Amino acid sequence: MAEQGRTSRIRATGRRRREPAKGRRALTVAAWSAAGLVLVSGCGLGYVYFTLNGNIQSVDINAQLRDDDRPQNVDNGSMDILVLGSDSRSGANGEYGRDEGAARSDTAMILHLDEGHRKASVVSVPRDTIIERPDCTDKTGARVPGERKAMFNTAYEVGGPACAVKTVEKMSGIRMDHYIEVDFTGFKKLIDELGGVKVTTTEAIKDKSSHLDLAPGTHTLTGEQALGLVRTRKGVGDGSDLGRIQLQQAFMKAFIEQAKSVGVFTNPKKLWDLADTATKAITPDSELDSVKELADFAGGLKQLGADDVHMITLPVRYDPADLNRVVPLQAQSQQVWAALKADRPIPASATKDAAKGHADGVVK
Repeated sequence: MAEQGRTSRIRATGRRRREPAKGRRALTVAAWSAAGLVLVSGCGLGYVYFTLNGNIQSVDINAQLRDDDRPQNVDNGSMDILVLGSDSRSGANGEYGRDEGAARSDTAMILHLDEGHRKASVVSVPRDTIIERPDCTDKTGARVPGERKAMFNTAYEVGGPACAVKTVEKMSGIRMDHYIEVDFTGFKKLIDELGGVKVTTTEAIKDKSSHLDLAPGTHTLTGEQALGLVRTRKGVGDGSDLGRIQLQQAFMKAFIEQAKSVGVFTNPKKLWDLADTATKAITPDSELDSVKELADFAGGLKQLGADDVHMITLPVRYDPADLNRVVPLQAQSQQVWAALKADRPIPASATKDAAKGHADGVVK
C-alpha cells in the first residue's frame, strides 16, 4: 500500500487546471465518492476539522516525479485522477491471502471530469495489460529500471503510487492532476458505514476466492460482499479480468446512486460517521491531504449522478503469446486518450473491436 506517514509537501510549479467554479459534486473504486463525503466537514468546527485532518495519510507524488519528464499542464478546466485499489495482504488485509511483502494495483481507473464537472469518463485499465513501464524512482529514492513488456499492475508493485502515475502518463500522454488509493479493509468499512449498496444480480455468482455467494435477485451488499463482487473473476462469465471490470463498473454506478440517496448531508451523525471512515479509507496525493482540499475537490463533483458517468475499458485484445494477458489496441487507445485530452466524450468507435468480458448485465 502507499506510504503511510505524512510526507513533506513539494508543490508543482504550476497547477494543471484552473479551479472549478463554486457551486458545482460524491469511491473509487469507491474513493472518489469517499472524498465527497467530507464536503461540509470543514465548516469551522475545530474538533471535526482536526480529527478528520488527522485521519488522512497522503503520498507526495510530485516529490518523486520530475516535472520536465511529465506531460504538459493543460489549463482547460477539466481534471484527470488516477484511482487505484490496492491488493496488499498486509495487516487487516491478511485474510485475503498471504502477505508477500508487496502490493499491486488490483483495480485501476482513470477518472476524467469535463470542464464543467457535470460529466465524467472513466477508463478502466486491466491489471494484466502488457505495457512499456518507464524508469521510476521508488519512495526511498532508489531507481527502478523500466521494462518493455511488463504487466500494468507491476508499476505499483515495484515503484509505488508515483510509478503507477508515471506509467499511466506514459501510456496516455495525459498529466494526472490527482491520485487516490483505497485498500480492501478501507473499502469494506466505507460500504458498511454507508449502510450497504443495493444491486440486482441476474444470475448466481459464487466464487470461493473472493468469498462471494449470491443467488439471482436483489441484494443490499455488505462491505464484505461488495469487496467480493469487485474482486470476483471465476464466479461469473469467462473468469477474465475483463469480466471483473464489468462487475466493478456496474457496482460503481450503484454506489454513486446509493451515496446520493441516503441523506448524508441532512443527517449530521451519518455525515460524521461516513467522513470519519472515508478519510481513514483513502490515501490521496499530497494536494488532497486536508479536509479543506478534499472538500474543495468534492464540491466540484457533487452533482454527478450515475447517468453522468460514462465507463469503458481500455481497448485491448488478448495477447497471442499468452491468452492470460491483454495488449492495448493502439489506434483505438489513441482515440480514447485524444478524446480525454480534448475534453470530448469517448467515441463508440474506440471500443468497437476490443476484447470484452462476459459479465455485462450480470449486475444491475
